[in-house]
Amino acid sequence: MALLISSDTFPTAVSVFKSLFYHISEGELFYHLGITLSRVAITFFIAMSIGVFFGILMGEYKRIDNSLDTLLVIGLNIPALVTIIICYIWFGLTDFAALLAVVLNKVPTVIVTIREGARTIDLKYMQIAQVYKVSKYDTFTKIYLPQIYPYIMASARTGLSLIWKIVLVVELLGRSSGIGFQLSMFFQFFDIESIMAYSMAFIIVILLIETYILRPLEKKANKWR
Repeated sequence: MALLISSDTFPTAVSVFKSLFYHISEGELFYHLGITLSRVAITFFIAMSIGVFFGILMGEYKRIDNSLDTLLVIGLNIPALVTIIICYIWFGLTDFAALLAVVLNKVPTVIVTIREGARTIDLKYMQIAQVYKVSKYDTFTKIYLPQIYPYIMASARTGLSLIWKIVLVVELLGRSSGIGFQLSMFFQFFDIESIMAYSMAFIIVILLIETYILRPLEKKANKWR
């Protein structure tokens, strides 16, 4: 289509790859890519840890579930853009505000997924562990957790795809580094080749993470079956 249209607004694949190699050779792409990936990694692990903890609590204890359910619904439905703007206004244009906004947007979705997993726990296994006097630690790590591993992996996969998108918006709105910041600069100059080149680089990295980290972890987590 780019060849047929023959317009600067629709660059060909060759032009995009040339732009990609140019930014790689200049060194700026790896710098901004590294900053964005570090923000993604930090917010991902924080959001997953908090989400898994509260998801299990809400799935296991009805009273906690009832008391936090309204907050959870609010968290799920507040637009990411609103959270980002509020965090920047309250805490300034800092990395702390940026990371906090991403975590607040992701935690509710993790909680919902893990809570459903906790509700599907087969109590027969837990009763067998109790009869044979299995320690609480072994019961939790070897009987309880394996049953919700599929839900953890599902929330991790969807979480990664959601977090990196929000991180780019956060960087675009209020940071001076990262892929999102660079995209905003290219947008001001209508540099579509660079926009697509940076997007391609980040997508390639996410695909590598999915292929060589998340999928092997998922296979290992489900090996007990």
